[in-house]
Amino acid sequence: MSEVKPDIILKYFKKLTEEQIAQFAQLYELYSFWNAQINVISRKDIDELYERHILHSLGIAKFCEFKAGEKVLDVGTGGGFPGIPLAILFPETQFHLVDSIGKKIKVVTEVASALGLTNVTASHLRAEQVTDKYNFVVSRAVTRLIDFYPWIQNKFAKENKNAISNGILYLKGGDLTEEIKESKLKAELYPLSAYFEEEFFETKFVVYIPQ
Repeated sequence: MSEVKPDIILKYFKKLTEEQIAQFAQLYELYSFWNAQINVISRKDIDELYERHILHSLGIAKFCEFKAGEKVLDVGTGGGFPGIPLAILFPETQFHLVDSIGKKIKVVTEVASALGLTNVTASHLRAEQVTDKYNFVVSRAVTRLIDFYPWIQNKFAKENKNAISNGILYLKGGDLTEEIKESKLKAELYPLSAYFEEEFFETKFVVYIPQ
C-alpha cells in the first residue's frame, strides 16, 4: 500500500491542531481498511482520498465556518462525506450523519470511534425519518435538488447562529443551471476553484440554499 499523506489538507487549512492533523492522517488507513470490506468509495479512488473526498468535503468549510453549538445534518453520508472531515475541523459543532444503507453507517460509526470524534452521531435512517432540527443540512451530490429538498425542508432550526442564514450546503459538480431552475429554489453557487487550485475542483461548487 502506498503511503498517502494529508499534505493537501495542510496546504489549505493552516490552523489545525496537532490532534486534527493526526485525525486527518488516520483517515487513509481507516478508509483503506473499511473500503476493502464495504465499498463506500470507488476502489480506484482510494489513493485520491485526500483530494477527491476529504478536501472536497472541506470545501464547505471555505464557504461557511460552523460555530460552537450549531447542529449539522449530513444526508446520504455514505462512508462519512462530507460529515467526518467537517466534524474533525469543527469539534465544537454537532454532526448527525444519516444514510439509508446500514453497512455504510457501520463504516461511519467505526471511523468516528477510531478517531475519537465525540461530536458525531450516525443513524441508519432515511432523511425523511429524521425528527430533529438543524442549522445546516450538508450533502454531496446525493440526488437532484428537486428531489432532495422535500426530504429536508422541515428540518431547520428557526434561530440563526452563523454569519449566514441556516440552510443547505450542497456539494455538486458540472453545469447546474437547469437543475437549479427545475428546483425553483433560490440557490447561490460558489465555485471550489476559488479556494482550491487542483484541476479536480474546476467544475465543483458549493450550492448554498438559505432557508
